[in-house]
Amino acid sequence: MKTRFLIAALALLAGIPALTIGVATSGVAADKPAVTANATGTVGGIKVPSTNHPITLDVPAEATHREITDDQKRVRNYADQPPLIPHAIRDYQIDLNINKCLTCHDRRNTAGSQAPMLSVTHFQDRDGQTLGTVAARRYFCTQCHVPQTDAQPIVPNSFQDFDSVLGHAQGGQK
Repeated sequence: MKTRFLIAALALLAGIPALTIGVATSGVAADKPAVTANATGTVGGIKVPSTNHPITLDVPAEATHREITDDQKRVRNYADQPPLIPHAIRDYQIDLNINKCLTCHDRRNTAGSQAPMLSVTHFQDRDGQTLGTVAARRYFCTQCHVPQTDAQPIVPNSFQDFDSVLGHAQGGQK
């Protein structure tokens, strides 16, 4: 019995704002707007602005970072770093049924597309056995490879590659 009463009370409380708004706007003519620029409504005895709510504002989204699509390969920062993708991949389908990347990068298609062929590591399973097709663990390209963008690092980065560290060490010893 207590549970039924509690559920009924919650349903009633949930419906009160709708009832309040319905009563407040029921006297408005159909040709006049129901909400003015500085209008306020009352919900549960509290005055609430009817406009300028973050959910109802029509604010454009922040611009995303521009993809660099000049087809220029970038230098890798560390050994075994997956190469960055130098072209747009926005509408590429990569799922269990199809992998759009393989239409150019598969070893059978590189002659016509002039795209770099997949590394031999993409044809090895987890036991190191070489397969005739791309291994399942390497099939979803965007697990490792990402498009190049002009985004700046969110957190400062003081990474130095191995060659620059050696160059500084050798320069100090001269």
